[in-house]
Amino acid sequence: MRGAGAAAGAALVLVTMAGCSSVTDRGDAAAAVAVRMLTAVAERDAAAACALLAPDTLGELEQSADKPCAEAILAENLPQPGRVSASEVYGQRAQVRFSGDTVFLAVFPGGWRVVAAGCTARGEKPYDCVLQGG
Repeated sequence: MRGAGAAAGAALVLVTMAGCSSVTDRGDAAAAVAVRMLTAVAERDAAAACALLAPDTLGELEQSADKPCAEAILAENLPQPGRVSASEVYGQRAQVRFSGDTVFLAVFPGGWRVVAAGCTARGEKPYDCVLQGG
């Protein structure tokens, strides 16, 4: 009995560690997409940046600018990608914090997509974002 209890405890620890690893991997994947999107904008690769936007965010950008995303996104005042200071996953959503920016993402069938970028915390109020969906 004692051996079975120890084996079950070890299995629980491994499952718990695997769960943490999965969350860390998902956070790293979300951060990678956020970095790629901001880098694409900084390098003026509008097509690559637009491909990483969530559908509602892309639609809102095009509607508010009255231009295709490839023209509109380069006119946005998005910050240069900095160093990722934190990446947190909440179910199907993620928040990636940089030294001077916060990016919000969501999971879609093709993977993580940027929902909002160029976001600044405002205390108890919602974030103020340069780019966001409707």
